Amino acid sequence: MRGYGAVKRGFWLVFWREFTWLRRRPFLLCLTTIVPLIIMAVLILVFSAGLATRLPIAVLDLDASDLSRQIVRTVNATPDTAVADHVTDLAAGKRMILSGRIHGLLMLPKNLERDVLAGRRPEVVFFYNNQFMTTGGLTLRGVNAAVPAVEGAVRVSLRTSRGIEAVMAQQAITPIPIHSNTLFNPTLNYAHFLLAALLPAILQVVIIVSSAYAVGLDTEHRHRLRILRRLGNGLWPAMFGKLLPYTLLFLAVLGTADAVLFGVLDLPLRGSPLLLVASTFIFILTCQFLGLLLALLIKPVASAISVATILAAPAFGFMGIGFPRVGMNLFAYWWGAALPGTWYLSARIDQTLRGTPSELALHPMLVLAAFAIGLALLAALRLNIIRKRADAAAAKPRTAT
Repeated sequence: MRGYGAVKRGFWLVFWREFTWLRRRPFLLCLTTIVPLIIMAVLILVFSAGLATRLPIAVLDLDASDLSRQIVRTVNATPDTAVADHVTDLAAGKRMILSGRIHGLLMLPKNLERDVLAGRRPEVVFFYNNQFMTTGGLTLRGVNAAVPAVEGAVRVSLRTSRGIEAVMAQQAITPIPIHSNTLFNPTLNYAHFLLAALLPAILQVVIIVSSAYAVGLDTEHRHRLRILRRLGNGLWPAMFGKLLPYTLLFLAVLGTADAVLFGVLDLPLRGSPLLLVASTFIFILTCQFLGLLLALLIKPVASAISVATILAAPAFGFMGIGFPRVGMNLFAYWWGAALPGTWYLSARIDQTLRGTPSELALHPMLVLAAFAIGLALLAALRLNIIRKRADAAAAKPRTAT
């Protein structure tokens, strides 16, 4: 019992010492709390609208007919696009797209109304800037929804004017209708999937780097490591006491961001809150153990921080949000699989947007837990090697005397 009491006292001594260090080291405090909160606040403000709407486009109307004007009004009425200007030639439209004033140019050809009324299929052309894939896709969606709707209404009215029933006329236009159902994010709200993915990716970098830095301060030199070991009455109690304050800080930071996501931006929570909290806790521990291992293996601490940044900084690109992981090459796929943020994002989406059943949602959590256990074992092995070397170095002078 005396040994347990000494370990317990050492653990709490290092724990409170670390909080004192946070007050004395403004850089470490900013890195673990202020910087991620500021970044998250900026991202929340950027994505607070949820969906980009009323993106400006221009129109080149070469027909100037009632039908072409109806198409323009319908395109302007869609939530995705807004007709910001009319141009007289393609060159003017190109200049506006290149300048960034508009995101697309809709060209309505001559004799559009005549060809539609004659039963022919005239070609309406839409030029859009797909360098920015989101705005390009949204403007294209707005035009694709508006133009066929107007054309279809005209064709239906032509058939009904010839005595064909409205139902039969509609079936002639669309013989096989498609009924689509958008799952999990029907409003296409960017805050619900892109922002919810950005926050863990940013926090992963912050946790790994700050853990490597905080641990490296005590392990970079042997005498500092000896002091830490004496304070904690052992290396493992000291390490747990050192990491726990940051675990609580990161839980508070991510909890603050989630409070805004769920309370202000209405991110749905269709799964289990308990599983979400558990996966968050395991994710933070995994990132901390990775930072701990890097600090124990790589000297000096600046090099450990550099390696941590190289490992974690590209995380968002490998998580499968901007580009699906199944389409990546093996290098990118396995890099993403080796990062805890990828599995935490999967667990997070399961409990928020998808509402995945618990038995299916356990897979990414188990992978995260395996990461945490494996990294902890590697760190324990490294700490044991360091302890043996320290004991051997301390025993040499006594043997010599």
